[in-house]
Amino acid sequence: MAHEDSQVSVIKMYAAREEIYAREVQGRYASLRWLFVWLTQLLFYGAPWLNWNGRQAVLFDLGARKFYIFGIVLWPQDFIYLAALLIISAYSLFLFTAIFGRVWCGFACPQTVYTEIFMWIERKIEGSRSARMRLDRQPASAEKFARKFAKHMVWGGVALWTGFTFVGYFTPIHTLSAEIVAATLGPWELFWVLFYSFATYGNAGWMREQVCKYMCPYARFQSAMFDKDSLIITYDKERGEPRGARNKSDEAAAKGLGSCVDCSMCVQVCPTGIDIRNGLQYECIGCGACVDACNHVMDKIGEPRGLVRFWTDHAMLKRWSSAQILRHAFRPRVLIYSAVLLIIVSVFFGTLFNRTPLKMDVIRDRGSMGREVENGMIENVYRLQIMNTDEAPHHYRIAVSGIDTIQLQGAAEVSLASTESRGVAVNVRTAEGKGEKGSNKIFFTLTSMDKPGLEVKEKAVFFIPR
Repeated sequence: MAHEDSQVSVIKMYAAREEIYAREVQGRYASLRWLFVWLTQLLFYGAPWLNWNGRQAVLFDLGARKFYIFGIVLWPQDFIYLAALLIISAYSLFLFTAIFGRVWCGFACPQTVYTEIFMWIERKIEGSRSARMRLDRQPASAEKFARKFAKHMVWGGVALWTGFTFVGYFTPIHTLSAEIVAATLGPWELFWVLFYSFATYGNAGWMREQVCKYMCPYARFQSAMFDKDSLIITYDKERGEPRGARNKSDEAAAKGLGSCVDCSMCVQVCPTGIDIRNGLQYECIGCGACVDACNHVMDKIGEPRGLVRFWTDHAMLKRWSSAQILRHAFRPRVLIYSAVLLIIVSVFFGTLFNRTPLKMDVIRDRGSMGREVENGMIENVYRLQIMNTDEAPHHYRIAVSGIDTIQLQGAAEVSLASTESRGVAVNVRTAEGKGEKGSNKIFFTLTSMDKPGLEVKEKAVFFIPR
C-alpha cells in the first residue's frame, strides 16, 4: 500500500539568539549616556568609602538592624519610610515614562550602565564592530584565545569589584577588605560577593539585550504608561521614504527618494538589534544611539538632522514644533502624577527630618498579671525598649503617670550612647485602693535631661487583681 510522503514542519518555540555587534557611536545622547555611567558608578563605588561621625556614611547593618544614611539612622520601626520611598519611586517612574518614555532604561538602568561598561572593554580589547565579527569567524588560534581570555579576565575583575562593593553596603567595607586580605571572609559575605559578581558578569557580559527583552517586566507593561504625547524614538517615514542609496552629489528628489539612504547604521548601533524604521518596538530601550548615528549620516550627505529623533506620536502626525510638544507635555495625567509625587515627597522629607530621634516600646511582663507586695501595694513589671536614634549620647529620665500614687521603684534614669538600643526592666507600684480592678491605662514618659524638648510618651496597661 503506497503512502504519500508527508511534509513535516518544525515550529521553534524559542528563536536562537543572534549575536549583536553594536557599533560604537558618538553624539549628544552617547555623551549623555556616559555622563550617567560616570555619575551612577562614582556614587555606587564611592559611597561605601565615605565616613560620617566616625562610621561608614552609608551602611545597611542588618545584624544590628540599623540603616545609616549619612546623618540619618533608621530602625525596623521606620519601615514606613521604606514604603514611602518605594511609592515615590513608582510615581517617579510613572511620571518620567509618561513624559520621556523609557529614559530610565536608556540612560540609568544598571543593566544599561554595566552593559555599556562591558561593551567599552570589549571594544578596547577586541577592536571595532567589524574586527569583532572577523575575530568570531576565525578558527581557534593563540591570538583569538588571548584576546577572549583578556576580555573575560577584565570583565571578571569589574564584576568582582562590583560584588565586593555591593556587600560593602551591608558589611562595613573596611572590615570586609580586611577579611578578604586575611582570608577570613564569612560564608554569607563570600556567597553574596560571588553571587552579585556572577550576576553582573552574566547579565552585562553575556545576556545583555536578552535581559531587556525577556527578563525585565518594564518592557512588557511600558505601553500602559505611554500615550500619544510621550516622547519616543521615531522614524519620520514621511520624510525618509522611499529609502535608497545615493551619492552625496545626487539630488534625492530627482531620483524620487526620501532622506533615508538605507545605510542601516541605526540598526548597527542599536544595543538590542532592532530596526527603528519598523516603528516602536518593546525591545527599544530609548537610548538614542540610533538618533546619534542617523544625525551623523545626515550631516555627511548634507541633509537636515532629525530623520530619527525623540518625538511624540501626535507631533509626528501633526508636525508639531518643539514648543508645541513642550506645551502638550503638561497634560492632565502628568499634572496629576506631579501633584501626587510632590505631596508624597514633601510629607516624606518633612516627617523624616522632623522625627523625634528617640523611640520607646513598652512590654508588660505577662507572666505576672499584677501582684501584691509589702504595705499592700500593687506591682506590675515592664520592660522598656529604649532606642536613641540620635548621633549623640543622651541621659534620660523615666516617669510614669495615669493613677494616683503610681510610681517607679528603683532607678528612674538611664544613659544611652549614640544610636544605642537597650532594654530596661522597671517595677511600677501603686497604693492599694487606687485605680480600678482589672486593666488601667497608664503612661510612660521618657525625657532627655540634656536636650530640651526631646521626649516620648507611650501608653501601657496596669493590672490590679480583682
